[in-house]
Amino acid sequence: MAIEAEMRRKIVVSMVAVGVFIALIVGIGATYNQSGLVEMGGLALVGAITAFVLVMAGIGVWLSRSS
Repeated sequence: MAIEAEMRRKIVVSMVAVGVFIALIVGIGATYNQSGLVEMGGLALVGAITAFVLVMAGIGVWLSRSS
């Protein structure tokens, strides 16, 4: 089964975005997890999740308009 070039591009862009999100979560955990996730770490985590949702929405709009 051959995957079209457009679908391949969508898959790669989505995987990169998820990889960046996972790296960001791991980075936040490594930075703020000295004695449990402190208040600033929690805020950073919420900010990362919010940013991920907004970035994925933006990617979705961009990919739908470029096809």
